[in-house]
Amino acid sequence: MTIETNYRDNEALRNSFNELAGKIFSGLNFENWYRNGFWKDNYIPYSVVVDGKVVSNISVNTCDMNYDGRIVKLIQLGTVMTDPDYRGRGYARLLMEKVFEEYEGKVDGIYLYGNDSVVDFYPKFGFRKSKEYRYSKAVEIDNDRTAKLVPMAEKSDFDKMVRILDSTEQNAKLYMVNNPGLYMFYLSQFMQENTFYIDGTDSYAIAEIDADTLNLHAIIGNAPLDDVIASFGKDIKNAVLCFTPHDVTGYDKSEVFEEDTTFFVRGKFFDETSENAFMFQEITHA
Repeated sequence: MTIETNYRDNEALRNSFNELAGKIFSGLNFENWYRNGFWKDNYIPYSVVVDGKVVSNISVNTCDMNYDGRIVKLIQLGTVMTDPDYRGRGYARLLMEKVFEEYEGKVDGIYLYGNDSVVDFYPKFGFRKSKEYRYSKAVEIDNDRTAKLVPMAEKSDFDKMVRILDSTEQNAKLYMVNNPGLYMFYLSQFMQENTFYIDGTDSYAIAEIDADTLNLHAIIGNAPLDDVIASFGKDIKNAVLCFTPHDVTGYDKSEVFEEDTTFFVRGKFFDETSENAFMFQEITHA
C-alpha cells in the first residue's frame, strides 16, 4: 500500500482513479476534462494505491476566493471515495491526516460537501456543520429575451470563457479565482446547455430556466446583475441566485438545503464569517 498524489499524467493511475470514481459516483469520469486540458495543478488527488489500483481517495481543490474584494486562500475537499472491498481499513483517515499535514497553517480554511453517510466522520477532524444562504426575488421584465445560448462545444468557446475567468472580476460577493479548471469541469460537460452570452457586457450567465423561474448559477464577468436577469426576457417572473450578490436589497434570504448533503467547514475564515449569510457558487462544488 502506498499513498500517491498529483499523478494526473500517469495514465495507469488516472484510469484507475476514473474507474473508482465511476463506480462510487454513478459514471463520474474525469478523462474528458483531462483531455480538454482543464485538469490543472489546482486539482490534486491523494490516493491509497494497492497493487497499482486506486482504492481510496480524497482530492484537494485549491480554491482561492475573492470575498468582498480580498483574496482568501481556501481548499475544498472532494471526490472522497473508498472501494467497498477496501473499507474499514482506515484509509480515509490516513488520507485526511496526509492532507492536514501538507496544508495545516498554509490556508485560511478548508471546506467540503459530505453526504449523509459520513456526517459523523468529518467532525473527528475538526470540521463543523455550517449553513449557506440563497437569495431570490420576484421580477417584472418588459423586454424579450436577449441572452444567447452558447453550447460549450468549440475550443473557441472554451478559450473565451477561460479568458474572462482569468481577466475579469465577477459580479458576486464571493467567487473563485485562479482556478478556471473547476468552472470548466461543469461548463464543458454537465452544463454545456446552460451557458448564455450577455450582449454588450463581455459576460456569460450560467443559468437554468424552470418554467417562469430563472436559476442563475453565476455571472462570469462583471455585467450588472439586474441587466443579466432582464436579458432572459418577460417570461421570467422569479430569479433565484445560486451565488451571493454584492447587494441583497430586495431579495428574500433562505437557507440552502440539498438532499443528502451537509456543508462542513474548519479554519479561521469560517470562524470570522460564521455570522455572515453567503454561499459558494454551486458550479464550484467539487
